[in-house]
Amino acid sequence: MIAHTPEPPYYAVIFSTIRTEGDRGYSDMAALMEELAQKQKGYLGIESARTQMGITVSYWKDLESIRSWKQHTEHVIAQKKGKAIWYSKYKLRIAKVERDYGFEE
Repeated sequence: MIAHTPEPPYYAVIFSTIRTEGDRGYSDMAALMEELAQKQKGYLGIESARTQMGITVSYWKDLESIRSWKQHTEHVIAQKKGKAIWYSKYKLRIAKVERDYGFEE
């Protein structure tokens, strides 16, 4: 699904990943992180896709909201497991969205 975001400006956190083989708890942790993120102050939405490379884009009201999520206790645990177990490579980018447009049927 395409996230419903407010009028810009807002921020996008773009998380690109290459996974290691096997699940090893990844699916459960990903579901938990999405559930927890939705409860955070400043959270606006999420979009995710995975084939050979995964891309997850989460949308946030401001940089402080992003910092708070990065430091959330359970998110810190997921970050450590990601580096140690689930990802062979990743890149995280933070961008300010200044304009958006589209259409819905």
